[in-house]
Amino acid sequence: MRQLSYAQALLEAQSQLLESSSDVVIMGLGVAAKTGVFGSTTGLAERFGPSRVIDLPAAENGMTGIAVGMAASGLRPIMIHHRVDFAVLSMEPIVNQAAKWHYMYGGTQTCPLTVRMLIGRGWGQGPQHSQSLQAWFAHVPGLKVVMPTTPADAKGLLVAAVLDPAPVIILEHRWLYDIVGPVEQELKPGTIGESLVVRPGEDVTLVGCSYMTLECLRAAEVLADNGIQAEVIDLRTIAPLDFETIRESVDRTGRLVVIDSGHIEFGVTAEILARTVESGVVLKSPPVRLGLPQGPTPTTAALADGYYPRAIDVCQAVTHQLGLGSSPAWLADPDAGSPRDQPNRNFTGPY
Repeated sequence: MRQLSYAQALLEAQSQLLESSSDVVIMGLGVAAKTGVFGSTTGLAERFGPSRVIDLPAAENGMTGIAVGMAASGLRPIMIHHRVDFAVLSMEPIVNQAAKWHYMYGGTQTCPLTVRMLIGRGWGQGPQHSQSLQAWFAHVPGLKVVMPTTPADAKGLLVAAVLDPAPVIILEHRWLYDIVGPVEQELKPGTIGESLVVRPGEDVTLVGCSYMTLECLRAAEVLADNGIQAEVIDLRTIAPLDFETIRESVDRTGRLVVIDSGHIEFGVTAEILARTVESGVVLKSPPVRLGLPQGPTPTTAALADGYYPRAIDVCQAVTHQLGLGSSPAWLADPDAGSPRDQPNRNFTGPY
């Protein structure tokens, strides 16, 4: 199968959606610019015109309010915010309007709004440009929240979101934009609300989403080199949560480690651990949740190095669960010597 980057998969999905229906529009700050939201909307304005690809000013609340009105009127807008931090200004139309529309009108009205938001860290961008607020949106009834990890899911879940009658929040980690993977050419929706076992294993269940799924896979490789077989689950969707896939895995392995790019307290990891305990699954050791500490994102590299959860943290949690201690002699940090605020030394963006 042909290979596309994450950004190219998003671009292709939106191009095909614009071609397939005149109801689809794309809007947001910089969507018509040459850089095209880090390459994910490049060239669309030239192909489809300013009435279909609408470049809007830096007025997030007003822009999103317009998008909600368009969705309530029968269109299928894709609203793009360069950072989830900027989208905080648009919480009123998203939470009070879009999420409530179907309920308030007794099921007779829909609000098929798709909101793309970028999350993730990079180069000391600090407290106001590096947050991961998926737990906020997942807490709101009426919103669906997806976090695609692969280029294939970036395309498939975006298509599914636009075709869905409900408002859907898509959170894209900016460290994923350059990763490459197989993507089908057809305009085919993915499945919202379905997790995926991306690596089988029998000793422990590792659950991640978005970029944290890659950290789980890296941890699983280190563990496998030392005889520990970890099963890795990519959530793909935060709300609705496919807990059944997690439960079936933990029921076999008896151990669970969950890692998230958001804060630990009152977050996605806490919800998964709570459901695991409530389900009555018999655990061989206490479950572990990993994520950001309860403090704002630091700007300096020295502080950032200890702020973000990584593959080594997953490995240490697993070895502790297995009674091997948190740092057995054979356990090596796969990130040793590399910066913590960029995925690799060749990383050039999106910043």
